[in-house]
Amino acid sequence: MGGDCEIYTDRLQRQCEGESFAVAVVTATKPDFYKQAPVVAAAKERDIPCFVIHTGQHYDDVLGHGLAEYGLEEHVVADLGVRGGLNQKTAQMHTAVDELAGVLDNYETTVLPLVHGDTHAAGIFPQAWMFATNQMVAHNEAGLRGMAPQYGRIDDPESLIDDQWDGEWNVERSEPFPEQYDTFVGSAAAIYQFAPVELNRDHLRREGYPGYVDGDERIPVVGNSVVDAIEMKTDADLEESIFDIYPVLEERDGWIRVDIHRRANLLPDRFSAIVEGVIGLVEDGYNVNFVELHATRQALENYGYRERLERLSEERENFLFTGLWKKHAHVYEFLQSGQCFAELTDSGSMQEELNHIDETVCLTARFNTDRPETVFEANTNLLVPPASADVVRETVTHVAEDEAVRDRLSSGPDLYGENVGERIVDFLLDHRDEVPFEWSHERLGVTDESEHAFTYL
Repeated sequence: MGGDCEIYTDRLQRQCEGESFAVAVVTATKPDFYKQAPVVAAAKERDIPCFVIHTGQHYDDVLGHGLAEYGLEEHVVADLGVRGGLNQKTAQMHTAVDELAGVLDNYETTVLPLVHGDTHAAGIFPQAWMFATNQMVAHNEAGLRGMAPQYGRIDDPESLIDDQWDGEWNVERSEPFPEQYDTFVGSAAAIYQFAPVELNRDHLRREGYPGYVDGDERIPVVGNSVVDAIEMKTDADLEESIFDIYPVLEERDGWIRVDIHRRANLLPDRFSAIVEGVIGLVEDGYNVNFVELHATRQALENYGYRERLERLSEERENFLFTGLWKKHAHVYEFLQSGQCFAELTDSGSMQEELNHIDETVCLTARFNTDRPETVFEANTNLLVPPASADVVRETVTHVAEDEAVRDRLSSGPDLYGENVGERIVDFLLDHRDEVPFEWSHERLGVTDESEHAFTYL
């Protein structure tokens, strides 16, 4: 399956004909849709040629709905048709990008792709693009690197919280997999790296990426475009409210919304710790909405939990078992409603979103995080290590019952700025005349006028 690249030449011609520069926003998975949409909107406002290259990884009616919800469908000039496992996606992306580059050769337009975050496309597309064109990309949300606190007593909630908010942290990049690998290798083929916060730029510079070349900035700290996406969907005119779809969410309050899908958390011991911990919270009387993603469903079935959760949903009014919510605006509606106490998640984006949304606290079911600034800087996030069901249950319970901890989680500073899409587009406008690749002699400034001149053969 997959491997069929579809190029909409009429749309491509409208964007590139007679243009010297165009931005190609790359989308792959659900987070790309809402985090890249502000860039497309900002480019449109400034009348900058901008189109979307969609890898096709999220394409069904639910996962792929963000393309329509954020108005990106009409901007897609290529659907690369990528499907399958990691190796299949990698091979298909290289072939499809090569085909697309051949079509783009018909135009005298410098096309600068903008990949996003830590998706597989962020790792593989830049490599495929550079091999096909000898040019580099720009990277939105660059420099995500996993970090972990120095854990002491993981089974004591107070000690666990102190270790995170006031203790020492170290780089620990093994997870999430393959996202940490993808964001790391994606940096190697990026000429401009848009860092959400200063910490991300510090990681990149520590790894040897130049913050400036000849006084020209290469790693600007711009914030995170997720804040623009939240503003785009806050108070959205919804035909149907999430509370119409699930009335119990309005009838009861103090909900814990559970969203688990990372590969590492689907390992038997970790997954059991999370699910058993959640069941314990339900049995203790907490209102819990367990959201079943595709990968979550497979794990629930593999480990024999799905029927148990279905029965629990039938027996307990305080447990709601749902599929993935189709509209992203519904997620924001619920998180901002005051009905949701906490999100127990392993999502990277959710850690950013809940830094911006004060009404719901963020509890991250992971041992490390690539958004550590939300923990040790803003204190709007806590790791809930899935070491055992007791650790999960007791940590969440402690947060729910400790007013000081809840207040601290809800009152930290917003880290990710505003109007981020505009800042990215303005930066690219200032650099539109640059060739997105440099040979060493060009970067080092060796010219015919230099003491050690370089002569072209």
